Amino acid sequence: MNRQPQQLDGKAGAGRQFRYFDYVMAAFVTILLLSNVIGAGKVSEVILPGVGLWPFGAGILFFPVSYVIGDVLTEVYGYAHARRCIWAGFAALLFMAFMAWVVVALPPAADWGGQDAYEQVFGQVPRIVFASIIAFWAGEFVNSYVMAKMKIWTQGKALWSRTIGSTIVGQGVDSALFYPLAFMGAEGWTTQLVITVALTQWALKTGWEALLTPVTYGVVNFLKRREGVEVFDTGTDFSPFAKAR
Repeated sequence: MNRQPQQLDGKAGAGRQFRYFDYVMAAFVTILLLSNVIGAGKVSEVILPGVGLWPFGAGILFFPVSYVIGDVLTEVYGYAHARRCIWAGFAALLFMAFMAWVVVALPPAADWGGQDAYEQVFGQVPRIVFASIIAFWAGEFVNSYVMAKMKIWTQGKALWSRTIGSTIVGQGVDSALFYPLAFMGAEGWTTQLVITVALTQWALKTGWEALLTPVTYGVVNFLKRREGVEVFDTGTDFSPFAKAR
């Protein structure tokens, strides 16, 4: 006979130690870094029926998965634990950006011919790096906040409504910040193009996460059974800067 997970409020959840939390946090940070290292530098093309050739940033395959994991964190462990992961991801992005700059700036050996390729992959424009980090930070916190609040409003039912709803808002904030900060006024980028790309990426990322809803259900149910708890963020301090307990 399967026992129902114990329900905890936000304060109790924040102080609880969990068996699988560290693994979920590691997956969150890993996916986040992959989306910025492997995916960010490549533009791919696919042929869509009725549309034709469609270019897209390869990072779209990775980045929405971080929102899926963010939803899992908030749904199972609560906002306080999700906040810890967001700050861990933020710090990891800053460190990665700094180390990429240092390594690219180091003078190459005279007989090493890979500097140009290395710069093309890792020599990111500072403006784009800054925009990416700010957009991630704001979007993830909004996503987690909406997820936590919707869980209370829905009394823990209809998980799909809050995973998709929080993503619509969180990805909307992410896209609304990233594309203007990264490309507004840049050569070849008109205001209309920035808006079009931002809306397109927002729709694609949200749609991709919606398709992953069955995966989210599976992971959430597994973790709730294994941890034996789920957190409802009543009485939670939702400030991103609240002191961890």
